[in-house]
Amino acid sequence: MTLFSIARKNIKNNFTNYFLYFASMIFSIVIYFTFVSLKYDETIQATSDSSPKISSAFSGAAMVLMIFVAIFIWYSNAFFTRKRKQEVGLYSLLGVGKKQIGRMLFYENFIMGILALIVGIVLGALLSSFFVELLMKIMGYEVIPNFTISYDSIINTVIVFLIITMLTSFQGYRLIYRFKLIELFKADKEGEQEPKASIFIALLSIILIGFGYWLALQNIATSDAWKTLGFMVTPLVIIGTVILGTYLLFSTLTVYLLKIAQKNKKNYWKGINLIGTSQLLYRIKGNARTLTIIAILIATTLSAVGTAYSFYYNNRSNAEKVNPNSMMFIDNDANVTKQIKKIITNDKNHKIEYHETISTLRVNTDITNLEAPFSNNIMQYTVISNSNFNKLARDQKRNDLMTLHGNEGAALEPFYMEGISPKYVGETITFNLERHNVEMTFKHVKKYSVLNSSTAYSVLVVSDELFAKMEKEAKLENMEVYHISNQDEAKQLSSSLEKVVTDKAQFSSFYSDYTAGLESSGLMIFMGGFLGLVFLAATGSIIYFKQLTEANSDKGRYEILYKIGVNKKEIKKSIAKQVMFIFALPLVAGIVHCSIALTALSKLMLSNLVVPVAICTGIYTCIYIVYYFLTVNAYYKIVTKTNK
Repeated sequence: MTLFSIARKNIKNNFTNYFLYFASMIFSIVIYFTFVSLKYDETIQATSDSSPKISSAFSGAAMVLMIFVAIFIWYSNAFFTRKRKQEVGLYSLLGVGKKQIGRMLFYENFIMGILALIVGIVLGALLSSFFVELLMKIMGYEVIPNFTISYDSIINTVIVFLIITMLTSFQGYRLIYRFKLIELFKADKEGEQEPKASIFIALLSIILIGFGYWLALQNIATSDAWKTLGFMVTPLVIIGTVILGTYLLFSTLTVYLLKIAQKNKKNYWKGINLIGTSQLLYRIKGNARTLTIIAILIATTLSAVGTAYSFYYNNRSNAEKVNPNSMMFIDNDANVTKQIKKIITNDKNHKIEYHETISTLRVNTDITNLEAPFSNNIMQYTVISNSNFNKLARDQKRNDLMTLHGNEGAALEPFYMEGISPKYVGETITFNLERHNVEMTFKHVKKYSVLNSSTAYSVLVVSDELFAKMEKEAKLENMEVYHISNQDEAKQLSSSLEKVVTDKAQFSSFYSDYTAGLESSGLMIFMGGFLGLVFLAATGSIIYFKQLTEANSDKGRYEILYKIGVNKKEIKKSIAKQVMFIFALPLVAGIVHCSIALTALSKLMLSNLVVPVAICTGIYTCIYIVYYFLTVNAYYKIVTKTNK
């Protein structure tokens, strides 16, 4: 019997243990092949105007995926090698040389890699049309893709994963030479010393994580801590303190809590809780690094996917914030204005809900008094009268009318941020007119605008008296404002209007920003979602491998329990509790880290991320729970295999 046939037989006999690893590799290859295929897809190139950006985005995502998968496979191999130390030791005892053992492990990993590569490419090729259609639908395009197989994608995928497989196969080969025979037989005894709990380090872990959270939730513009540390250094400090705190949390605080649980005699001596608690206690320090990595991966994955989905989820509201009117442009050509009105009026698919002609002034303003940290002292504003503001507010069904008198005014700032935006209420600014200057005192600041930001820029509202006074010396511009029904389906209408208007008109529309946001955020959620699933598969698999390694070590203990009368139901219950502890720790830590990160991000984005993040977290947790049940069942089968 050759080494190759032994390797093939080993894979066949141990396929249950290898299954999640094999499935994760296949899934990773499918996603990598998909990303590379989409880069070259003719449907995307013909449909989307931003196909070069899409191509670049998928190239970047494929690179990230390639690096992550390489690390995952490398990490997984280390688990498998450790798990099989006794088997390798037995081969050595029977006289098989390390060179032959190394070649056998090399063949095993290489066979697995080639099989995964073949299955992954076949599945990727079959699903490529579906993924193209899914991407186009998410991005807002209605197209039916043609079934095509990109040979460039196949060659790219084969080369990349052959290299990864070769490197990781050589890793297993190399590790054999690092083991001594006595180490191989004592593999299951390693790390079996009771860890010591340190109250000081346990408190330090909480302090480090708390400090990282506090720093992340500070207002960037007004925080003294951010100014002292610097805007480039502070994020690194946050990441460093949270990661170190998480590691200390898992390695020390959990030990301290488990020792407290041991002292609770009533619960500790109930059933076989003492077995599960003791095993967790002895292994928690050995698991600390793995749990920390998984917690950070979960936090990173949820943060990235949650952010991507929040852009997609909030795309309409963001487009409406920038474009409260369906269409808006500056009336600088009477013939063009009439032509546009005719096109909109004659369009049978859209009804005009309101049309206004708004007089505005473009003025330069001295805003020194506003103490704006990121603005120049001289700012150009678009100024409208109180009556025109109220007219548009009624049209837009805003129950928020204003009454201004004399030199009173208000600022309209849809992206107002405390500490970054200028201070308004109670402050006075000066308008620099042709012959003399006029002062205005802010009475209100509204966190929305009634004019489209792309056309009107920053908007101020002044009293009708002040507007009439300024109108004599400032540049007057009439703006045409339309709101139509079904504004998110105005592709044909927008295209017709864009052919008519000139650049000087500064035409803006809800549809243009809505579809542009849908395209970019759709691309983000597509890539983020699939990368997130790959990361989830990898993290779930790592815990699975780790628990299966421990299951083989614990097999003898559970056999003894079974022989002294502990039934299988109690054994499975003990295993479920033990595995739940290992699965729950990084999940809870990751979700909390993610919540803090996205709370800080939501302040910067001025968006409520609760709903999209809750949806992403819910889906992620459900899939993660599936891995938990798979692990419990696999663990149970290993420790009870000889009892059947």
